[in-house]
Amino acid sequence: MSAAPGWYPDPGGQAAYRYWDGRAWSAVTATTPTAAPPSGAAAPFGPPSTGVPGAVGVPGATGPAAGTGRRRAGVVGLVVGAVAVLGVVVLALVLVVRSLTASAPVDAPPPTAPATSASPCPGTQVSSSGSAVDGRGRVVSGKLSYPALGRPWSAPISDSRVPFGRDVRDQVVILETRDGRPSWEASVLIARLLAGDGFFGPQQGAMIVTSCILGRFYGDAEVKRDDRVNRSYAIDGHPGWLIESHLRYDIPDVKAKGELLIVAVVDVGGGEDGLFYASIPDTAPQLVDPARKALAQLDVG
Repeated sequence: MSAAPGWYPDPGGQAAYRYWDGRAWSAVTATTPTAAPPSGAAAPFGPPSTGVPGAVGVPGATGPAAGTGRRRAGVVGLVVGAVAVLGVVVLALVLVVRSLTASAPVDAPPPTAPATSASPCPGTQVSSSGSAVDGRGRVVSGKLSYPALGRPWSAPISDSRVPFGRDVRDQVVILETRDGRPSWEASVLIARLLAGDGFFGPQQGAMIVTSCILGRFYGDAEVKRDDRVNRSYAIDGHPGWLIESHLRYDIPDVKAKGELLIVAVVDVGGGEDGLFYASIPDTAPQLVDPARKALAQLDVG
C-alpha cells in the first residue's frame, strides 16, 4: 500500500518535513507537518515506503530520478538502522545499570550515638514540699524521717551538693573553720531519690550515690575508701541497701584525715527511694552515736 500524500520527516536527514504527493517528494520543506501542501511539481526524491507514513523511500518511478532517490534512501536507511541498534544497546545498558544499582546493598548511615549527660552525678533539684520537721519532732523528706537531733546539731538546712537528691534535710556540726568561715563538718541528712535518676533499685542507688559523694564532697583530693558494711537492709519491710565505709584523705588545711561514711537507700514505694547519709570525721567520735541512732530510728510513712 502506498503512503497517502502529506508531510513526512525529510528522508534527506534534515530536521524538517518534506511533502509527499503520492508519486514523488517535493523540493519544499516545512518546519511543521500541518503546513499547507506546496504548489508546483514535486522534486524527484522517490516515494516513501508503503505502510506507516514517515518511513524512508523504496523503489518507485523509473528513470534517473528514481535511481537517485533509491541511493539516498539506502544511505538514510543505514543511518536510521545504526541509530536504532545504538538505541537498543544504550537502553540495555541503562536497564542493567539500574538493576545493579537497585540490587546493590546500600551502606546504612552509622547509628547516632546516644546523648550523654555532661555529668554522671547531677546535683540536687531544690524544692520545698512541707516543713523540714513535722509535729512529732521528726525531720522529714518525702516518706522518710528520723527524730531531729539536738545540740550541737544545727536545725535542718538544704544542701545542693547531694547527688540525685530532692528535698534535702541536712543537720550539721561545724568542726573546723578557716578565715572565720566553716571549712569542715559532720553531717546527717535525708533526701528523696526518684526512680529513673540514673539507677533502678536501692543497691545500685546506694553504690552510685556513694561514688558521687566521694567525687563531689571532697574536691580534687584523693580519697581512699575501705568498705566495712555493704549489704541488704530493710525498714518496716521496705527493701534497701546499706554501705558503711571508712574514708582516708589528706586535704590541705583540714585537721581531719579520715571519717565514717554511712549511706542507706530505701525503697519507700511509689517509684521513689529515700536516702540517709552520715559523715562523721575521725576528730569527732562523739558524734558517731547520734548518727547511728538516727539511722536506727528511720521510718517510712
